Amino acid sequence: MIHPVLPRGGLAALLGLATAFSLPIPARAQALFAAAEVDQQRFLLVAAPIGTSGEKAQLNIYEQLKPVRPCFAVGQGQPAPVDPLLATFDFTGICNRYIDANGYSVRVGGQDLATTYRLMVTRNGGDMLLLAFPTRAKAGPEMVVARTRGIAPGFLKLELEPGWRLMRRQFGGRNLGHLYVYTESWPGTAATAARSGPDLPVTPVTPVQPAASTPAPAIPMKGGPSSSSSSVSPPPIRQEAGKGASSAAQRPLPPPVLPATKL
Repeated sequence: MIHPVLPRGGLAALLGLATAFSLPIPARAQALFAAAEVDQQRFLLVAAPIGTSGEKAQLNIYEQLKPVRPCFAVGQGQPAPVDPLLATFDFTGICNRYIDANGYSVRVGGQDLATTYRLMVTRNGGDMLLLAFPTRAKAGPEMVVARTRGIAPGFLKLELEPGWRLMRRQFGGRNLGHLYVYTESWPGTAATAARSGPDLPVTPVTPVQPAASTPAPAIPMKGGPSSSSSSVSPPPIRQEAGKGASSAAQRPLPPPVLPATKL
């Protein structure tokens, strides 16, 4: 029997991989892969339409590798239309295009969530949302990652929500052809509980400043100027000789005398 000859360090690498794959999935993903910073200006997240109806879309990520010619063009307004120029020429070595889960996944802090989360574009009222959606029970909350800020036909720019950015997956200090849609930490439980359904975006609540108090205007009473006062003050309490003010205050007050009103 002929045994294959492993290259130098090959046995150690195989042992390392075997150890890593014997760990639970979250620990395994965290042990195998790291995350590296990228130049955010070179990337664009796009809601790419599926079919001709325009009702459904999927996430595409475009990367400008070299400035030989532009890979995409972004229009003005909200939502911002996108012209995927890389589809009109051979973009090998000039652009990169990531179109499915082989090219991107979700990462929160040190946790690679490629096996427990998927990224999906969904329509919600007058907006298109990029959601990080859990695929396993108790994997974590649903998260709004980006939005188009409007509805329009064609390719639309997805604007990342605060706290989200792109990073590159690393293995053994080497960059891989896979991107992370990344945030430092999980969203707060209060913001997650505020969503009443899977398709509702997380909308920050803006505190309302209280208006300056304005005294209410005086409402004149019927009966002319002689009855401009809205109430009649009771007569002053007379203190009897030899008794203090406290005993006088304990006596019941006589009913107020109301002025006669002509009918």
